[in-house]
Amino acid sequence: MLIDTHAHLNFNAYKDDADEVIRRSLDSDVWMINVGSQYETSKRAVEIAERYKKGVYAAIGLHPIHLETGLVKVKVDQEEVEFKTREEDFDYEKYKNLARSKKVMAVGEIGLDYYYRPKTKSKLAVFKEKQRTVLRQQLNLAVELNLPIIFHCRMAHDELIEMLKQYDKTIQGVVHCFSGDWQQAEKYLKMGFYLGFNGIIFKFKGDETSSHLSPRVASPHSVLDEIIEKAPLNRILVETDCPYLTPPPMIGRNEPIYVRYVAERIAKIKKLSYEEILELTSKNAKNLFNI
Repeated sequence: MLIDTHAHLNFNAYKDDADEVIRRSLDSDVWMINVGSQYETSKRAVEIAERYKKGVYAAIGLHPIHLETGLVKVKVDQEEVEFKTREEDFDYEKYKNLARSKKVMAVGEIGLDYYYRPKTKSKLAVFKEKQRTVLRQQLNLAVELNLPIIFHCRMAHDELIEMLKQYDKTIQGVVHCFSGDWQQAEKYLKMGFYLGFNGIIFKFKGDETSSHLSPRVASPHSVLDEIIEKAPLNRILVETDCPYLTPPPMIGRNEPIYVRYVAERIAKIKKLSYEEILELTSKNAKNLFNI
C-alpha cells in the first residue's frame, strides 16, 4: 500500500470524474488524504471521504492564499474552484463542525505564503500579521481537536519555524511540498515534524520561487536530493499535490496513483528498494494521521 498524503480530488479539476479517479487509485492499493484549501473545498473533501469505507480521508483548513486581507489580488486557479470566490475570513466554529466527521484526519493545508504580497512595507507588515493571526487560530483548532497539521509554506520557512517553536511539541504535522534548505529541514525535524515530498523533487532547482504553476527543471543533483538523502526514514511522507506537479514520465493532470513515481525516486536517492520506501512511508502516514 501507498498513501498519498496530500491530494486535491476535491478540486474543480476532478468535478466530472473524482470517483473514477478514486476507484482507480484504490484498485491500485493507493490510499489518499484530500486536503482542503478553504471552507468549500474542505467541505467537499469531507463529503468525498464519507462515501468510502476506507482508503479516502480528509483534511480541513484555510490556505493562506485564500485569506481575506484586502491587500493583494491573487489569480484564481480554475482547477481549484468552479468560479471566482471571495477571499475568506476564518470561521473557527464552521471548521470545527466539519471536523466532527470521523474521516477528518488533519487540519490543513494551513500556513504562511508570501509569494503574492503587497509592495509597500506598511502593507506587507499588515499582510504578514494577518496570516500569522489566522495561522495561530488554526493551530489552536488542531490542538483542541487533537489533530495533526498539514503545513503549506512558501517563501516563509524561517518565520514559520519561529512560530512553531512556541508550541513546544504540542502539535504534530508535516511540511507539505517541502521546498526549503537543509538547515530549515533540520529545524523542522528536530521539532518532530515530517517532510512531505511530491513531483517537485523532479523539478525543484533550489529557490522558493518554484510553484505548481511554473515548476523549474531539476539539476542532476538538486537541493531536495540532498535533503532526502539526509532526512531520517521515519520522517518522510510521499504525496502528489494533484492535480499539480505531475511527476515524469506522466504528463497532464496528476493523480494519486502517480505517487509511486515519487516513492521510486526517493528509493533511488536513499539507495533502498521501492518496497522498503512503500512500507516505510505508509507506516509514517498511518502513525501521523492515525489511519
